[in-house]
Amino acid sequence: MSPQAPEFFAELCLPFHEHTVVGNTYFAVPVPGAPLRLRIDFSRTIYADTYGGLRVAAVHPERGEIDAVALSFVDHGTFHRRDEATNTRPNTKEYGTFDKYHRPGRPPWDGAVTTGLRDAIEQYTAVWFPGAWTASAPARPAGRTVLSAGVPPVTRSGARTR
Repeated sequence: MSPQAPEFFAELCLPFHEHTVVGNTYFAVPVPGAPLRLRIDFSRTIYADTYGGLRVAAVHPERGEIDAVALSFVDHGTFHRRDEATNTRPNTKEYGTFDKYHRPGRPPWDGAVTTGLRDAIEQYTAVWFPGAWTASAPARPAGRTVLSAGVPPVTRSGARTR
């Protein structure tokens, strides 16, 4: 099953210029010329084709995985709004997860708020790749709810338009 990994990782807005997505895994070189690499995978749950978070790892090309951390969607509030809106209860298969079943035209992770995950990845990379985040990152994009363009005042006219 493909959880549309390239689109999900694009949604995270990770700042690393040297990166690629292979299958369901994101690989990056946070510090050009340094041996350590960053790998991010989707972490599975006990249910088939269901994902409950991300697994972030620092990997050395010759020594293998040096360190890893699991970032659960529940702990980082990724699906809190979605689950609250749909009255999904904790300790159910659907709570804080996504799977291969989704509405046509929508990603399987529809309703995800990735800010908490992104912040956790930033903290992790600050330990293993000091300075990489600020050296690679342009200014963080504004959230979807922020309106940066001026809005003309609403004026009522006597005529109706359609």
